[in-house]
This record gives sequence, structure tokens and C-alpha cells, in this order.
Amino acid sequence: MNIYVGNLPYSVTEDELRSMFTQHGEVIRATIIIDKFSGQSKGFGFVEMSDGAQAESAIAALNESEVKGRNIKVNPAKPREERPRRNRF
Repeated sequence: MNIYVGNLPYSVTEDELRSMFTQHGEVIRATIIIDKFSGQSKGFGFVEMSDGAQAESAIAALNESEVKGRNIKVNPAKPREERPRRNRF
């Protein structure tokens, strides 16, 4: 199950994100989304967990919890929408 994690402090690393969720089950992947121009975190990421029940437990436990002074938002991730490609000249 893929989980969206929003309102992350910009200083949170992927290892820290993984560690938060590992307490609730097996984490396959933890990714922080990075701005391709600045190289800075965009303040959100995704965690993929192998078991749906463990993922639901993590969502319930971590949603609205405080991380480095910010209350994070944790929800099931929505499927990625396909966007039309832009022509670049």
C-alpha cells in the first residue's frame, strides 16, 4: 500500500521517514519529493508498505502527529494521474 505523507519539515530525510513507519510494519520504500531546480524538499513524500493492515495502522497512528514542530498529514496515496506531455522548444 502506498501512503502519502504531507506537511513534512524540509529537514526530514528519507531515513527518518522510513524509521517513523518501520515501527508499524515492513517498509518497502520511503521517498521524499525533491524540487528538481532547487534540490530542496517539497515538504511531502510517499511510503510504500508491504501489508495493508500495517499501513492502515501506521496511518491511524501517525496522522496529525508532530514531527520537528509540524503536524504531518498521513493518508492513503491517490493513484498518480497521467498528465499530457508538454512540448519543449
